[in-house]
Amino acid sequence: MNKFINREQEKTFLQNEYNRAGSSLIILYGRRRVGKTALACEFMKDKKSLYFLATEENEIQNRNAFKDMVADFSNNELLKNARVNNWEIIFKSLLEDNTNTKKVIIIDEFQNLGKANPAFPSIFQKIWDTILKNSNIMVILCGSLISMMESQTLSYSSPLYGRRTGQIKLKPLPFKHYQEFLPGKSRQELIEYYAITGGVPKYIELFYDSPDIYTAIEKNVLSKSSFLYDEPNFLLQREVGEVGSYFSLIKTIAAGNWKLAKIATNLELKQTSLTQYLQTLINLDILEREVPITADNPEKSKRGLYKIKDNFMRFWFQFIFPNLSYIESGNEKLAMKKIRQNLVDNHISYVYEDICREEMWQYNAEVKWDFHFDKIGRWWNKNTEIDIVAFDSTGNDIIFGECKYWQNRVGIDVLTNLAKKAKAVEWKAGNRKNHFAIFSLNGFTDDLLQLAKTRKDILLFHN
Repeated sequence: MNKFINREQEKTFLQNEYNRAGSSLIILYGRRRVGKTALACEFMKDKKSLYFLATEENEIQNRNAFKDMVADFSNNELLKNARVNNWEIIFKSLLEDNTNTKKVIIIDEFQNLGKANPAFPSIFQKIWDTILKNSNIMVILCGSLISMMESQTLSYSSPLYGRRTGQIKLKPLPFKHYQEFLPGKSRQELIEYYAITGGVPKYIELFYDSPDIYTAIEKNVLSKSSFLYDEPNFLLQREVGEVGSYFSLIKTIAAGNWKLAKIATNLELKQTSLTQYLQTLINLDILEREVPITADNPEKSKRGLYKIKDNFMRFWFQFIFPNLSYIESGNEKLAMKKIRQNLVDNHISYVYEDICREEMWQYNAEVKWDFHFDKIGRWWNKNTEIDIVAFDSTGNDIIFGECKYWQNRVGIDVLTNLAKKAKAVEWKAGNRKNHFAIFSLNGFTDDLLQLAKTRKDILLFHN
């Protein structure tokens, strides 16, 4: 598969920056495999551009490689054969061609230059201020190490702080684009693939040729020689120290310990000692802290839960990590049996809820209701949980939703139970207008379909 799908918003932003008069400095960063390089290369296709990949070699090796690329780019034989011991000369050579065409310079894995020489962000700041800022040039600095890219380019203490004209933190692709990646797959199959690959283009590419999700898992994750077998370890090693501590923390959450107190108890640690680790994983888009959507002060809510946000990490820590002993001892079939038995109930059904909430935003834009909600999420208390609660914070309309990843059709009993659970939600109780939305993988019973035709407050979604 060789497709470039979506990223229209990001491409439009980059094109607008390119079209603006003068120079642009863009920071493009995000987790590995998410498609930063593909986006940058797609954008540069029809432009006078240079792409340079910084490696983990020392600064001199990187500088020499960049010098040679600039020499080829500008057709400068003198530079090609020269020994250059500073970056300024190389960047000045880029500007010797005084044509009116704006140049695009992409430096990928920019953080490697800062690793090789911690002073490099300061060096580049000087180059930008004295050479590039007033030139007809667009520079895109790409990076995969989120923590390092933020510290080197975005934080207040960075020498480059205030120099950028824009930034993109590239996110995984939403579910709605999976049909473009995997044409011909049914909705159920698309949900299964999304549940494992989580919108990461590189993962989708690996799964593309497999006839079903279990074959894809067996080939691309369960095999010890496969690309994704040790992927979480690789990702964390690149971003954090103490990989073992982070593994233990994520494993504990994957096992269903979502409250801070339970996490601390399970790890036999004080709650205060976990704060930094949890925040790091949130910054890396691996975890998220979730509170009931109607909470007035989410940051201070005592009902917060920590969930694994990344679909692949959630799958890996639920199904691969606990079974490493089987896999390493050659009993992959036993591990695969456990996956087949539990994948739907313990993983895919929860991802289905995320998909339904994503699709609710689409329906919101399509005016399915006579109002627009501006908040959506889960809601729960000690006794009750509701998959979807969406409301207009400036009005009185609220939607209660249920997501059923069932093989059977959904009946009136689900609606009745949802209406009962809605009474536990205190948001503007007694002065609100309730609406109900039910999502079903395999449709609805005739009596529920008939009832929905007679009531404007019920919407059923099956597609």
